[in-house]
Amino acid sequence: MADITQDAIQQGVDSFMATFGRLPPNFALMAEHAPGLFAGYGLMRSFVMRDQAEGGALDLKTKELIFALLDALVGQTTGAKNHAAAAMRLGLTLPELAEGLAQVMMVGGITTWNLTGAEVMRHCAEISKADQA
Repeated sequence: MADITQDAIQQGVDSFMATFGRLPPNFALMAEHAPGLFAGYGLMRSFVMRDQAEGGALDLKTKELIFALLDALVGQTTGAKNHAAAAMRLGLTLPELAEGLAQVMMVGGITTWNLTGAEVMRHCAEISKADQA
């Protein structure tokens, strides 16, 4: 495997470790069986998930919220929950999440709330309760 591909894979792994503390199983599978694909994804992710101190235009909380909302819109519940939880670790509040999910529902319809939004809200409300305990 070319050094450039290996470097890109490492950037992707490092990006996931910095934001999630782990490489999610589906992405580990991609890295193992389609390393060139993961290398490309890794470069995109490391670019997008730069914090403002690293040259990113948006703060990481906002980026995580955007990913959570986009995942909710397309019905990717696991990703939406993971990104919303990451945004909460960076200071996202439940009212901010609720407002964002309301915007998703306005665009995607009530089904986005019923299939994904409510579960994301419930998940984050549980995280909030646990943090307060």
